[in-house]
Amino acid sequence: MNAASLLTVIALPRPSTLTNHVAVVCSARSSSSKADGTTNRLLRAAREAENPQSSQYKTLVDIVLSEHISVANDLIHSTDLRSQLVSEFDAECQRVLKILEAAQTLGEVSSRCVDMVISAGEKLSCRLMAALLNDRGVGAAYIDLSDAIDFAAGVQVLDQEFYDRLAKLFAERVNAYPGKVPVLTGYFGLVPGGLLDKIGRGYTDLCAALVAVGLNAQELQVWKEVDGIFTADPRKVPTARLLSAITPAEAAELTFYGSEVIHPFTMEQVIRAKIPIRIKNVMKPKGSGTIIFPDSRSELERTTPGHDPKFFRTRGPHFWAHSEGPKRPTAVTAKHKILVINIHSNKRSLSHGFFAGIFSVLDKWRLSIDLISTSEVHVSLALHSELPLLNGVGRDEYQIIDEDLRGAIQDLRRYGTVDIIPEMAILSLVGQQMKNMAGVAGRMFSVLGEHNVNIEMISQGASEINISCVIEERDADRAINILHTNLFTFLE
Repeated sequence: MNAASLLTVIALPRPSTLTNHVAVVCSARSSSSKADGTTNRLLRAAREAENPQSSQYKTLVDIVLSEHISVANDLIHSTDLRSQLVSEFDAECQRVLKILEAAQTLGEVSSRCVDMVISAGEKLSCRLMAALLNDRGVGAAYIDLSDAIDFAAGVQVLDQEFYDRLAKLFAERVNAYPGKVPVLTGYFGLVPGGLLDKIGRGYTDLCAALVAVGLNAQELQVWKEVDGIFTADPRKVPTARLLSAITPAEAAELTFYGSEVIHPFTMEQVIRAKIPIRIKNVMKPKGSGTIIFPDSRSELERTTPGHDPKFFRTRGPHFWAHSEGPKRPTAVTAKHKILVINIHSNKRSLSHGFFAGIFSVLDKWRLSIDLISTSEVHVSLALHSELPLLNGVGRDEYQIIDEDLRGAIQDLRRYGTVDIIPEMAILSLVGQQMKNMAGVAGRMFSVLGEHNVNIEMISQGASEINISCVIEERDADRAINILHTNLFTFLE
């Protein structure tokens, strides 16, 4: 976030502190370009440290430091607060450099090392937020959760008992600062196997969820740079509508298949505690946003207490009108950077070990599959990666550059002929009501066919709220608009 965005953000907790206790959980600072965000820069620094000849990691850490100092100089009025904050920034970045220098000397950057490095992003962001609030007359306390997990306590499995203990611990940390707005780091410590590897980039959302659960909060608000959740990406579909409410199952499907909503496990933790989640826009705080909660009217009324009117919107008749309107899908989304792997058996009859063998190969090479489609002698797999797996252009002129993918392809050839189709996308139609909508799958595929969108794979989950297909990536944006026009807009 730039200085203007931060000024808007620090104004968010102030109205609600008059009638509510507010806890703030911060992620690392973002940027107009995702690649230039703090977390991505720190991850690049960790990768650079793997090269014994590189000193680029020092440059990347220096950039992170200078950006935070620049914001502090622009926004912090108090000389004493600003001086103290800059000193804390410098100490934190020096800690990161020492970790990376040690890793480079050892010739290994472990998952634990990466976690310790990226934790700096949340620490810098939270120190800045706490200082800004104090500078504006809102008493705030910086709370570092990076030491929250005690390995001596025998943490081995990230099960529900572990998360329940964390929620209780987070609440104790917050309650230690009565009368203050606690500002907690979204990074909450070293976990077996690595926080980034085991939970992923959504760990800040999960931390906020556990804080909400521990405090038995009225509502968990997730502030992003979008108005909420839409029927489609509004940047690509001009007619996309803001959704006033969706179910956790729908939100989880949308997150997995391309829409950056909220970490699915975050929703599980909060919904278990009957706490609603609201997605709101930091630049439009008066907007109603989108609420995520089960679609039972009695459960909503029973578990959602009254809120500060300056900060929350209650559910009026329009909410139920949305639920009781014409049956339609909830949203359409696309997941880009998809690679399809086809395995065609070289045997006339398949043994029971064919599928087991394929999945054992995927497990061995740590490949996570997004979609799978099977027949008696054929298996198609769709996998996603933000990092390049291939180089070259076109289906026939590429080389596999990812070692895990290369190893998996070699092993899969024991089971049959293997071919790869790059530059694909997963197109998904999501909706809780689709299980009661006859013919929606047929309508989806016929509309795509009428507009010459070729379908490579089809998959419908057992949940019956998601229908997905794999298409060429170049057709993805056009296909989203086609489906939105024919399956959403015409039902208005």
